[in-house]
Amino acid sequence: MSPARVPGPPQAWTRRLLRCGGAAGPVFVAVFVVEGGVRDGYRPLRHPVSSLALGPRGWIQAANFAVTGTLLLAGAAGLARAGDQVASRGAAPALIGAAGAGLVGSAVFTTDPVSGYPPGTPDALTRPSRAGTAHNLAAVPVFFGLPAAALVCGWQSWRAGQRSFGLYSAGTAVTMLTTMGLASAAFAQSPRLASLGGLFQRASIITGFTWLTALSARALRRAPARPSRARR
Repeated sequence: MSPARVPGPPQAWTRRLLRCGGAAGPVFVAVFVVEGGVRDGYRPLRHPVSSLALGPRGWIQAANFAVTGTLLLAGAAGLARAGDQVASRGAAPALIGAAGAGLVGSAVFTTDPVSGYPPGTPDALTRPSRAGTAHNLAAVPVFFGLPAAALVCGWQSWRAGQRSFGLYSAGTAVTMLTTMGLASAAFAQSPRLASLGGLFQRASIITGFTWLTALSARALRRAPARPSRARR
């Protein structure tokens, strides 16, 4: 006979952590979309998400960075514990965790004004502040860590014969890096791109977080809800 199975703490915690990782993207995107739509003088197609942390309502985006970063750190821990042959192997969980830490750092250090936001500020500062420089450094593991994690998972998927997810992961990495390169040029006030910097950055963010949600959901489906026991 086979005894009734009882949920075990390790499996339950792993699933909770994976759910946190899956929720990180929807939470982050929902907040900056709503906040960007109601902020006076803010143009989502032109201005970066980080600029929402400026001004009297800036605490909302700062909190969004902190909460999303914490969810991402939890999700990375869940991926490391899940035992999935794609998500748990290699450096992917560490790279995703680094992105989470970068978002927390982005909450601590506020970006400099750029592209004319807040209203009345120049399109580009001649001398970045220390906080702005620290914010840009904190963003590095976000915009490079997630593509690197996607490449790692893409390679692992390809080796495991899961070609569709492997191609999706590789495409995510290429799309993130390409759109972020365009966004960087726009925020540097490239004449042809400056008005679309926010659009390119949002494309990069949404692409990366959509992949992360898919990866978390994939690992969650494979994580056992109950511990297995030997039949007798």
